[in-house]
Amino acid sequence: MAMASSLIAPPSTSFLQLKKDIGLSARCHAPPSRRICCSIAAPHHQSQRHPSTTGSVKTAMTMTEKIFARASERAHLSPGDNVWVNVDILMTHDVCGPGSIGIFKREFGEDAKVWDREKVVIIPDHYIFTSDERANRNVDILRDFCHEQNIKYFYDIKDLSNFKANPDYKGVCHVALAQEGHCRPGEVLLGTDSHTCTAGAFGQFATGIGNTDAGFVLGAGKLLLKVPPTLRFVLDGDMPDYLLAKDLILQIIGEITVAGATYKSMEFVGSTVESLNMEERMTLCNMVVEAGGKNGIVPADSTTYKYLEGKTSVPYEPVYSDLQASFLSEYRFDVSKLEPLVAKPHSPDNRALARECKDVKIDRVYIGSCTGGKTEDFMAAAKVFLASGKKVKVPTFLVPATQKVWMDLYSIPVPGSGGKTCSQIFEEAGCDTPASPSCGACLGGPKDTYARLNEPQVCVSTTNRNFPGRMGHKEGQIYLASPYTAAASALTGFVTDPREFLQ
Repeated sequence: MAMASSLIAPPSTSFLQLKKDIGLSARCHAPPSRRICCSIAAPHHQSQRHPSTTGSVKTAMTMTEKIFARASERAHLSPGDNVWVNVDILMTHDVCGPGSIGIFKREFGEDAKVWDREKVVIIPDHYIFTSDERANRNVDILRDFCHEQNIKYFYDIKDLSNFKANPDYKGVCHVALAQEGHCRPGEVLLGTDSHTCTAGAFGQFATGIGNTDAGFVLGAGKLLLKVPPTLRFVLDGDMPDYLLAKDLILQIIGEITVAGATYKSMEFVGSTVESLNMEERMTLCNMVVEAGGKNGIVPADSTTYKYLEGKTSVPYEPVYSDLQASFLSEYRFDVSKLEPLVAKPHSPDNRALARECKDVKIDRVYIGSCTGGKTEDFMAAAKVFLASGKKVKVPTFLVPATQKVWMDLYSIPVPGSGGKTCSQIFEEAGCDTPASPSCGACLGGPKDTYARLNEPQVCVSTTNRNFPGRMGHKEGQIYLASPYTAAASALTGFVTDPREFLQ
């Protein structure tokens, strides 16, 4: 079908080609199966080709279907099948962990042991740097449980006055899971947080679950899940140097709406996706839940394997969608024709061109979260500040996702800066000093949370949701944007297209 001339057009017409036929056989090259342990290239030997890994003409499957089949020890599965899935990693944090632990103890017994102490990952990250007693107590509950169960991967924090005094503390769970080597192709990762889908960037099935399900997984190591149908998103074309993955996912959510992928897998392929680094792929998968998606997934490749080098010693085996796999729908985008976007209040699908919002006066900018608080996100913001040579006109809050990201801001030179780090560039631009790593104000939190919206202000944010009250005040207005657009907006005091500074 012909492409429309305007980007912001009805979902059926804008820069997109949609094949609507249910059961459509979409064609994509299926790389050979391989079992990998910390290697960029596949081993020379070829592993045995099981149907659940590679599929065949008669039993063609998508990536997500194959992962479900392998984890349920089935040769073949179809969308709608309900199966008991063996879990490779269960993650929980300070908000949902106490509830999940309570359910586990109630149902399995006060003295029960978790199914595998090395497959449970517990990461305090949400309400950390606060004087709120209930929030502090939640972390204490996690600590007691981890000591009782001898949990191997508990990233504790005790000294709230100085996060650097806590060598085990990491920060935002979704970024820490990747940095600490808990994300691996072909595996099943469940977490008590809706943005667990971020890990799909590694070619695995990752999704958020509730406390009741998590309590069950703690004891049983498996969960009854329904196989989701798959939507395929083909992103091709050279990525303009003023776009980031945040623009791509805002474009997609704007097309299909916040309910467009309800209980569906969103598979991302195409030359543009292949060109993205791992952190950008994580951004892409992070927000599939904002479209209602069950999971997002990107085929593993050399970029994936290189990132995993030195992070994990656990062998893993990638899977790929078969040539004859059936997709519910296929969407195609020419990324070279896209422009910087924002999601206006109060929904992630309220898409608009950044340049169309140039008259929207803002009060502050927030750069952080699992979506927009990774090292590459801050490097992108620094690039805009560096190109402008100006100072910000509104308070600009910086919240690194993890300790590693915080250290990167003070140690990695920004390309083209003459050796300056992000922290130096941010300081010269007049931004706030990078804060202690955590989820911060992304979801509001206690009143004393750093950068929380305690007044009805307008904020441009690199976070993932802009519902009323999401960042604190219920009358606050949040414009979701890429780090490029957030930095550009900070420099002008209005929602600003980053091309004003990058071209």
